Amino acid sequence: MTYCVAMRLADGLVFVSDSRTNAGFDQISTFRKMHVFEQPGERELVLLSAGNLATSQSVISLLERRAITDVTNVLNTKCMFETAEIVGQTMREVIRRDNPDSKLSHVDFSCSLILGGQIQGEDPRLFNIYPEGNFIEATEETPYFQIGESKYGKPILDRVMNYHTSLDRAYQCALISFDSTMKSNLSVGMPLDVAIYRKDGLKPCFIDRVEEQCEYFHTLRQQWHQGIQELMVGLEPPHLG
Repeated sequence: MTYCVAMRLADGLVFVSDSRTNAGFDQISTFRKMHVFEQPGERELVLLSAGNLATSQSVISLLERRAITDVTNVLNTKCMFETAEIVGQTMREVIRRDNPDSKLSHVDFSCSLILGGQIQGEDPRLFNIYPEGNFIEATEETPYFQIGESKYGKPILDRVMNYHTSLDRAYQCALISFDSTMKSNLSVGMPLDVAIYRKDGLKPCFIDRVEEQCEYFHTLRQQWHQGIQELMVGLEPPHLG
């Protein structure tokens, strides 16, 4: 399992993904779920992936291979919408290749992707691309997407996040969202990959890999835990008679 979150805000874009693909008593596998396609100063694209690892890796490999050819690809599209169409078409192509006519019904070949970024001349955009290859776009009313094990980390985002949230506060919320998820589900784990882009910067303003020993993450985790405990103690108790 995995967990990824991406946010499209007034000031730019925030991406965070975990790197755990399999958790058990004797095995933990780690793979990057964040993939970047860029032409500095012209376009910055980020793909987050969840689901069948073989499918998502094949999709990324095809996109990378075609990006150095003259065919229409993610590095020569005219807009982000066209880029999302190419990613969705590539996903359908891989699934049809690996499971023609859907004959292998006992194997889940599906994966989910989040595509975000900015192409010079248009605003930053963010798309949630479904396993079928179709997609929806983030709006001011719905400024973030999650894929993978999303339910544990969703409440903090819903309560704190909005389109006008600053990039630093959004990053903080994302880390707390991951901490809540990892607290409840061992299939999501460190390290976390982070990429943050300011609007019209067309280059990352912050890139990081948050490891287990990250001092800021541990401080934030402790402050969040202590704050919740203090809040619960301060709430007026119910009158049970």
